[in-house]
Amino acid sequence: MPDVGTPGAGASAGSSTGASGALVGVLGGVGPLATVLFMERVVRITEAARDQDHVDMIVLQHATVPDRTAFVLGRSADDPGPVLAADARRLAGAGADFLVLPCNTAHAFAGTIGAATPVPLLSAVDVTVSAVLSHDVWTGRLSGPRPEAVGLLATEGTIASGVYLDAFNARGIKTLVPDVADQATVTSLIYDDVKAGRGGDLSALDEAIAGLRLRGADAIVLGCTELSVAAEATPPDRLPDVVLVDALDELARATVLRAGRRLRAGLS
Repeated sequence: MPDVGTPGAGASAGSSTGASGALVGVLGGVGPLATVLFMERVVRITEAARDQDHVDMIVLQHATVPDRTAFVLGRSADDPGPVLAADARRLAGAGADFLVLPCNTAHAFAGTIGAATPVPLLSAVDVTVSAVLSHDVWTGRLSGPRPEAVGLLATEGTIASGVYLDAFNARGIKTLVPDVADQATVTSLIYDDVKAGRGGDLSALDEAIAGLRLRGADAIVLGCTELSVAAEATPPDRLPDVVLVDALDELARATVLRAGRRLRAGLS
């Protein structure tokens, strides 16, 4: 299991960042725009009054990593695991104290990455599940301290890999996924719109979200960082009654804390 640790725990005594905090190694490029958004989120949510108060990151924007979903679904023999493992070793060699991976589907290869280097991987899946279970998510928004079921919007590869389904199931939470037609809409938004540079927002998923809620989903997990990009373009009043838990947001928050920094007021 990837190490989620405690805030700042990744900084080693010999770290090149010293008292400044841990150096974050970003396994990026999967996808490229989502990586840029992740970095921006980290900067924007860090409590900082000057450059030196921000998180130190070394980013490998490796856009040519083989498609994760295609491999997981058996549509391609081009295995991204060894490529991600090699990238992890490169970041470890550059001095990273811990790694982050702003791609949910790529967490299917967390074991391969973990075997490649002793530098720990901060799991986007783990921090997202923890966020769903957080009392803060539900206070004043829904009755009860935790949901019985969540809806997962993600790639077919993420769903097939079971990374979220297994993690939620271990905590006694049922994971609901879109039906075939709605999943096709989700996939199109991810690949045909966001990854293709055509934009798009979550309004395209109104029916998919409504279907998940009708089946009992108390919250909707954005389990794809391309959907995080789409959420950025979504009007804030578009889904006023939906509890959205964005994996990219949760990974950004956890990264700031793990690097030994503080979140801006209202974001902790």
